[in-house]
Amino acid sequence: MKILVVDDSNIARKMTIKSIKEAISDKAEIIQASNGLEALNEYKSSQPDLVFMDLTMPVMDGFEAVEKIKEIDKDAKIITVSADIQKGAVDKTRELGVIGFIKKPINSNKVIEYIEKLGLN
Repeated sequence: MKILVVDDSNIARKMTIKSIKEAISDKAEIIQASNGLEALNEYKSSQPDLVFMDLTMPVMDGFEAVEKIKEIDKDAKIITVSADIQKGAVDKTRELGVIGFIKKPINSNKVIEYIEKLGLN
């Protein structure tokens, strides 16, 4: 299984990866991107099974990245991981087709919950 972790913060990416590894051991190949444009390029080349996407990033934000990834693959499984928990942001990500929203700081239990729900464990 391939998982793409997208966040402009190296620390936030490491925390997300740690939570993923707690959820599924070392069974996953983790790919990283530090902005939406990198995420889009990584998605095209790697075709990950699951994406954890931050929203507020330079170059291309998470909203635009989700939209472009969904244009390529309408079935893409994307979970938003963001500190922006305003109703507008959450609603917009749902409209774009994300399958879940995890509030930062990331919680391993939420990661486990989504991975189990998707049958990826």
